[in-house]
Amino acid sequence: MEPTYLCTADLAYMNPKLSVNVNKIATLRNARGGNNPDVINVALDCELFGADGITVHPRPDERHIRYDDVRKLSEVVTTEFNIEGYPSESFLKLVEEVKPAQVTLVPDPPDVLTSNKGWDTKANFSMLQDVVARLKSGGMRVSLFLNPDSNMVENAALCGADRIELYTEHYAVLFPKDPEKAIKPYVKTAETAMQAGLGINAGHDLDLHNLHYLRTHLPGLLEVSIGHALVCDALYYGLRDTVGMYKNNLLPNIAL
Repeated sequence: MEPTYLCTADLAYMNPKLSVNVNKIATLRNARGGNNPDVINVALDCELFGADGITVHPRPDERHIRYDDVRKLSEVVTTEFNIEGYPSESFLKLVEEVKPAQVTLVPDPPDVLTSNKGWDTKANFSMLQDVVARLKSGGMRVSLFLNPDSNMVENAALCGADRIELYTEHYAVLFPKDPEKAIKPYVKTAETAMQAGLGINAGHDLDLHNLHYLRTHLPGLLEVSIGHALVCDALYYGLRDTVGMYKNNLLPNIAL
C-alpha cells in the first residue's frame, strides 16, 4: 500500500509527534547499578503523560540502554517504539527480534559519545539499500539520519527509506543568534524530501527554546525525538509537566 503524503498546507493542521528518548534515564541508572530509576517505568510514565512514542539508542557497550532494556520495552510500550542505531549485525538482529514500529539508522561508530553527523547516502548507498530492504521485509518503517543537505535526499529515497531524521544540532547552535538562518537549510532539505516522497523527523539538541520555531517553520515535520534536554528540564519541572510543555511546543500556536 502506497503511503499518503500531505501538502504543506495540510500539515498546518497536524501536530508532530513527540518521541521521548530514555537513554539518559538509563545512564543515570547505570551510574549506581541496580534499577533506580527504572527505565521501563519511566517510559510508561512518559506515555501516560502524553508522549506519542519512546525512542532508545542502544550501543554495543551498553553504556546506557541495554539490549535487554530494548526487549523489555518492546513488550510494554503501547505508543510508537523507535530504535536508533548503527546497522551492525548485532543491532540488526536485535531490531528483527523485537520489531519496533520504526528503526532510525544512524552512522555513529561505537566510540562516539553521541550522534554527530548524518549519513553520506551516496558513499553508503549499497549498504543502506541492503539494510533498508532487510528491515522493511520485517515490517518496520525505516528512517535515515541526515544532515540538512538536499544532496543526500535523493539517494535516501532511492535506497528505499520511508523517512529521514534531520540532525538538528546545527540548527540549535545557530538558533539563538539567527533563527531564520538556522532553519533555512532544513527547510530546503525538507522540501526536497517531501518531493521525493519521504516523511520528515527531526532530533538532536531540540529544547523548549527552539522547538516551537522548528515546528512552525519546517514543512512536513511528522515527529521529533528528544531526550537529553527533556530529562534535564524534568529535574526542574517534573516529568509530567515537562512532557506536557514539550507537547505544547508542538502545537501550531502557543503563548511563549
